[in-house]
Amino acid sequence: MANIQARKNKEGQVISYSIRVYRGRDPKSGKQLTPYSHTWRVPEGWGEKRARKEAEKQAVLFERQCRQDIFSGGRQTFSEYAEYVMTCKTTMGMKHLTEIHYRQSLKRVLPVLGPMKLCDIKPQHLNLLYQALSSPEARNDNRMEQVKPVLWKTLEEQGVIGDLPAKGGGLVSLARLREGKLVKPVTAQRIADALGMPIGELFTPVYGQRTLSSRTVMNCHLLVSAVLGQAEKEMLIPYNPARRAVLPKRDDGSDPNYFQEDQLGEILKALEYEPIKWRAAVNLLLASGCRRGELLGLKWDKVDWGRRTIKIDCAMHYAADRGLFEGPPKTRDSIRTLVIPEETMDLLRAHKLCQEEEIMIQGSKWKESPYVFTGEHGGPMNPSQLGNWLTRFEKRHNLPHLNPHAFRHTMTSLLLFSGVDSISVSHRLGHSSVATTTTIYGHLMKQAEEQISGRMEEIINRAKNAASEKNEES
Repeated sequence: MANIQARKNKEGQVISYSIRVYRGRDPKSGKQLTPYSHTWRVPEGWGEKRARKEAEKQAVLFERQCRQDIFSGGRQTFSEYAEYVMTCKTTMGMKHLTEIHYRQSLKRVLPVLGPMKLCDIKPQHLNLLYQALSSPEARNDNRMEQVKPVLWKTLEEQGVIGDLPAKGGGLVSLARLREGKLVKPVTAQRIADALGMPIGELFTPVYGQRTLSSRTVMNCHLLVSAVLGQAEKEMLIPYNPARRAVLPKRDDGSDPNYFQEDQLGEILKALEYEPIKWRAAVNLLLASGCRRGELLGLKWDKVDWGRRTIKIDCAMHYAADRGLFEGPPKTRDSIRTLVIPEETMDLLRAHKLCQEEEIMIQGSKWKESPYVFTGEHGGPMNPSQLGNWLTRFEKRHNLPHLNPHAFRHTMTSLLLFSGVDSISVSHRLGHSSVATTTTIYGHLMKQAEEQISGRMEEIINRAKNAASEKNEES
């Protein structure tokens, strides 16, 4: 709202009004910017009351004009401004993997929003974007190519019997086509190039019906909202259109995958036939509920043998452009100290002895590493290696599908069904709030509550029966 101040002459008469409009703060220094100012002079013969009323009208008009001038700065395209926002976030310490996920979402929205000016983007444009992202055409891997009869005629005319000589050398396999199967667009293009014909004359595109997950579409919305929200903060647009758009339906998918007690027993029994390194890793996943990256980022100096604790304060990550790198856990609350069962600590001790023996055997081939779980020749372990081992392990022993996160869910279910409160469970998981735990494991909490309620009913009935028996005896 504009600020109005009256200015008087030596005789005490109001001769003008100073109108100021707040301009915000400098994004770099944080200092308040010089406000927009305007002076409205009182016409001769006007009374103070009339002049004040008119000055208030002039202030409204001036403020509206200022806002319109400010918002006219939203002439840059969404693509240009999105890159600016990404640069700002990176400079302010955005995690590398978060940047990668943002850029993946950015690739999906730029074909639609990229060339549009910020000031032209309306909620309707975002609604259409989300609808398009929810259609099968949004998936790059949905398109396949079906051969047309003209291809076989062309091959026959050119005397091609087996594979087709590719342009630039090599061969293009025609085995799938001869079996009547579809091929990927890249393969169809190679065949078209080899024959010197347009791909459209030889193949017909066929689209599958798979769609992007609702989570992927929601991530695109969150990115768009972040970019346009920053534009609103910098007063380039009057409001954030993403707040007024129809949010894409968020389907959290199936319930978290966890193992029943009998399944867990089979897994633990099968583990007894595996190397101590993997026995220790899987047992620690289950006992601590830590994430895959947290497990592989655990260092020996964070293991307290006397207190039977481990400290989770870093995680191992992988990115195609960086390779393996160490970073912080998911959130600040993910930094935590956990008490570990004695049996799991015994496995860690045995694993440490085996690791020391392996260092002696490999000698100079071993890469020095502070991590509890390393690669075959030392150094950090790639997170995918753990998942790959679990896949081979489950096939060897005919077990249910295994993945590192399933053990985190299993620990949570065991604790909840044992009557452990949600606050303690949330801390052990390293969630930023209990609300996060409730959102993910709400169905488990409900089942656990029903089970606990049933047990309480049994306890109360036993107490009543004991009292009745006592009265009968007396």
